[in-house]
Amino acid sequence: MGEQKTLRNLMEAFAGESQANRKYLAYSRKAEAEGKINAAKLFKAASDAETLHALKHFDVAGKIGTTVDNLKDAVMGETHEYQDMYPDFLKTAEEEGNKAAIMTFTFAMKAEEVHAKLYKEALESLDQTEEVFYFLCPVCGNIEKFVPEKCSICGVPGTKFIKY
Repeated sequence: MGEQKTLRNLMEAFAGESQANRKYLAYSRKAEAEGKINAAKLFKAASDAETLHALKHFDVAGKIGTTVDNLKDAVMGETHEYQDMYPDFLKTAEEEGNKAAIMTFTFAMKAEEVHAKLYKEALESLDQTEEVFYFLCPVCGNIEKFVPEKCSICGVPGTKFIKY
């Protein structure tokens, strides 16, 4: 029984640390934009520390499988997000007339569909040895395998994309 509670605690700690990571990163960007460089650096360091904690909790919980298992899990997660989660969130935002939420949910929903497709492609070509590069839209999170003229989701110029 204790092992099950420890596993639940590890997953709760993973979720909390993961959220803190993103929150502190957002705070760091805001502090940087305000010219508060020391606060920005502290938030960024704390964000990275929270990532270390989250990754260790996830590992100890036994949640990291083979690359095949991890890709299958990623396809499932992204598919759930674009087929179920974001459409529901979008419907509520539309009912409430929250234009900013409508935009962020729409961008995320469309990007998650692309992510699911890319994970499926990676699974199908896992043994390919030719290196593939990915390009991330810094506005909506769309990922392409080439630099587009402009993002197909949000329209940002392709020159803004980040190479991976």
